[in-house]
Amino acid sequence: MAIIRPFKAVRPAKEVASQVASVPYDVVNREESKAVVEGNPINFLRVTRSEIELDNSVDAYSKEVYEKARENFNRLKEEAPLIQDETPRFYIYKLVMGETSQVGIAATFSVEDYNNNVVMKHEKTRKVKEDDRTNHIITTEAQTGAVFLTYRGIAEVNKVVDDVMENSPEYDFTTPDGVQHTVWVMPEDLNDIIQYEIGKAEKLYIADGHHRAASASRAQKVKMDSNPNHTGEEEYNYFLAVLFPCEQLKILPYNRVVYNLNGFDKEEFIEKIKENFSVEETKESSPAERRLLAMYINQKWYSLKPNDNVKPGSTIGENLDVSILQDFLLTPYLGIKDVRTDNNIDFIGGIRGTKELEKIVDSGKAKAAFSMYPVTVDDLMNISDAGEIMPPKSTWFEPKLRDGLVVHTI
Repeated sequence: MAIIRPFKAVRPAKEVASQVASVPYDVVNREESKAVVEGNPINFLRVTRSEIELDNSVDAYSKEVYEKARENFNRLKEEAPLIQDETPRFYIYKLVMGETSQVGIAATFSVEDYNNNVVMKHEKTRKVKEDDRTNHIITTEAQTGAVFLTYRGIAEVNKVVDDVMENSPEYDFTTPDGVQHTVWVMPEDLNDIIQYEIGKAEKLYIADGHHRAASASRAQKVKMDSNPNHTGEEEYNYFLAVLFPCEQLKILPYNRVVYNLNGFDKEEFIEKIKENFSVEETKESSPAERRLLAMYINQKWYSLKPNDNVKPGSTIGENLDVSILQDFLLTPYLGIKDVRTDNNIDFIGGIRGTKELEKIVDSGKAKAAFSMYPVTVDDLMNISDAGEIMPPKSTWFEPKLRDGLVVHTI
């Protein structure tokens, strides 16, 4: 059964929450991060992407960067200021983007549950990214970014959350991207019921944040090995996450663009892929159902429907549309075998829409674009339950949590 614990969050004073809160560290590069924090000395990117305060010649993964992160975290505690709750609490975090609304509980979760597959994964992690966040956690002694967890919702928990949201929130602001972020500090007397009810869940699922969770596990081992009095109750045995009912989540597609057609001209390419797909012009830029792809090329959209040459796969992942595109078009015709390393392909989050795909192709930067039908939360859970790995770049979650609103110190 799942373990969830309240914690004493380090968090911004109410009046500066919107200035402190930052985009997740991994959705902006170094230069973009510098632009975001310009004129704002208390933006939390100064902690999560502390290399922005050092010369560009400094390696982003150097010891100096992590020491700067610790220095900046301590500075923000004083200057923002950041405060810490005196008793362990749960926190309600509501995100509203357009007509999409989702409400989660910020808490800490057992690293052992992660290690023992009570917390389920669907993605492989990269060592270099694990190393980075592990070093960041150990040096700052804090988990500064939350893992995005989901589970099959529990009515009793939903009712408790709804009741708390009748009260005034601690934070309520809208970010420049139009997303409203609202946070409530849950009354302490509700801790037991939340722990009891969510403890009934047999499994929790990582929706986003595999590297954060893996790094918390690695940091636990380092801290445990250096602590001769380890009991298992130390804060480093738990990782920060926000847990959302799966019924509220919406996954956007993760679309693709390709930069060359592997020696084919556009007309040849369209004819060639008819070996595996029926190809018809369409006015629809987004597929209306599963097993249907949309391709933009020659300033036209085409509907691609797999034909009888596209045989059903033996696993859940092999039957996802991203896998069909990969196995029956990108690999055989464009020679793209590993989308994570091939320079001929790039990925465009569904939040940017299909107009962005048209723009990239019409500019001549890319030769073709592919619009995908989104993976569902059920797909994600089923793949996790089966012990499979989701194909790379399959899911795009929006809206995204902001870093710095609740921090877990270890």
